[in-house]
Amino acid sequence: MLNLTEELKALSLKAFKSLFEQDLDENLIQIQPTRKEFEGSHTLVCFPLSRFSKLKPEQTAEAVGKFMQENAEMVSGFNVVKGFLNIVIADKVWLQIASDILNTPNFGFKAETGREVMVEYSSPNTNKPLHLGHLRNNFLGYSVAQILKANGNKVHKVQIINDRGIHICKSMVAWQKFGEGETPESANMKGDKLVGKYYVIFDQKYKTQIAEMVEAGKTKEEAEKEAPIMKEAQDMLLKWEQKDPETYELWEKMNGWVYKGFENTYKTMGVDFDKLYYESQTFSLGKEEVLRAVEEGLAYKKEDGSVWIDLTEEGLDEKLLLRKDGTSVYMTQDIGTAILRYRDFPKIEQQIYTVGNEQEYHFKVLFIILAKLGYEWAKNCYHLSYGMVDLPTGKMKSREGTVVDADDLMEDMFATAKSRTDELGKIDGFNEEEAQELYRQLGLGALKYYLLKVDPVKRMMFNPEESIDFQGNTGPFIQYVHARICAILRKAEQIGIEPKVSENLNSLEPTENNVLQLIIDFPNKIEEAANGYAPSIIANYVYEVAKAYNKFYSEVSIFNESDQDALAFRIGFSKIVAETIEKSMNLLGAEVPEKM
Repeated sequence: MLNLTEELKALSLKAFKSLFEQDLDENLIQIQPTRKEFEGSHTLVCFPLSRFSKLKPEQTAEAVGKFMQENAEMVSGFNVVKGFLNIVIADKVWLQIASDILNTPNFGFKAETGREVMVEYSSPNTNKPLHLGHLRNNFLGYSVAQILKANGNKVHKVQIINDRGIHICKSMVAWQKFGEGETPESANMKGDKLVGKYYVIFDQKYKTQIAEMVEAGKTKEEAEKEAPIMKEAQDMLLKWEQKDPETYELWEKMNGWVYKGFENTYKTMGVDFDKLYYESQTFSLGKEEVLRAVEEGLAYKKEDGSVWIDLTEEGLDEKLLLRKDGTSVYMTQDIGTAILRYRDFPKIEQQIYTVGNEQEYHFKVLFIILAKLGYEWAKNCYHLSYGMVDLPTGKMKSREGTVVDADDLMEDMFATAKSRTDELGKIDGFNEEEAQELYRQLGLGALKYYLLKVDPVKRMMFNPEESIDFQGNTGPFIQYVHARICAILRKAEQIGIEPKVSENLNSLEPTENNVLQLIIDFPNKIEEAANGYAPSIIANYVYEVAKAYNKFYSEVSIFNESDQDALAFRIGFSKIVAETIEKSMNLLGAEVPEKM
């Protein structure tokens, strides 16, 4: 396929050779997209070239523009803005590009490069259900995996399930003390929600005990350490690490409830994993590594038996690796997990951790420790950090039970999609099953698009009402444009019009040209999104494509075209747009309906 940027670079070099007898280094030639307010698609930056032409940047641009127009059929015009040469590509070239794209399966996606990467996302605790924050995490991690795959990588999608630790023991203690044998079946509740209920109960009882102890004369700090229910949770953690049969049995039972609940939530979300890791299976390897670090003098034991590593030379502080009672901390299991993954997948070149930005320090420390332990690959580990999600009602706190539950939010989105769709009459002719499927696609599409269109690093406000609007920068708007194009393609098929680009065509409508300029950029956008781990690049790109096509649709009457070649082109052109929208939305983990 014709690479316009490379062609224009070669043409610029030819112009300098002919006009100024200069053999330029091709790295000096900067071609960038033309700004929207000017005519043209590609812009040559002439400021750094004027010292070779011995002319002002504007004069250089003028001379090179004239040379291009006179000596290359692909250039039909130009304009100069200060030292920028804006180049207008001939319609015939755009038509050839459209034909190439139409006949290129998987346009935009790279062939496999052999590079392997691992993307971790979700990684929940088994003491509560998934919430709004997990939605951004899962959608971000899954989308990054899809984008990396489209960019030629072999991707392994994984999660670490935090299935052990003090937080898990809190739910277990509360259920043991106050549960009276309650099960998900007897409570008619998803298992993850039932266990989360007891996590909240633990916190309530713990706060009550602290208040009573403070009233009895203890300091708040003493009360927090000595509260009986907290001591019970700590004892339970110790028993668990010592494989106490009764504790282990309770742990397996309650975690089993949670996994079943998570499975349902992931299915609704439309995300999956290639391999699951469990903290209960990786923490012991982490402990072995920590003890090796002590032996080799990389870490040290304090008098109370706790193990620490000193990172002050790296500009950080001392970091706890094992508690005084020998139990693990998060860092211990993360060390074990990272090592185990490289043993399981020796060809991976990078591990990407999708975790909120409040853990930035944790991952900085983790990667330094892994490097100190002698693991060369540690330098390629990457923390895909993202900002928290707020709702108009404020921040979420899971201990207090004020979390926005992921299942509930998704159900709300489906219900909102239903009311909006029914109101606008977009389900005329649908049976009940088709209607329900449309509500699901629109609700999830709205949610995923809204959470992914924002740069991952930014903290964001999620507005459910705004996200499901059929106008503006939303998932449903893009989905509606796709459905509209599918209706056009169905009609074309019914009346026997083949999508194709005829050699007899010589000109394009301006709106067609605008869309094609965006379409040709699709491979670059995938590469850019992969390099920046940024689905927001794809999200905002596909919105621009849908918006530009919508403008074309409103200005050009497709089926009233009398020229059969022009009509066949418009069907082919529409097909290209529909495929680009579908691929882009799939990269975000969203589906696009074929009718609405």
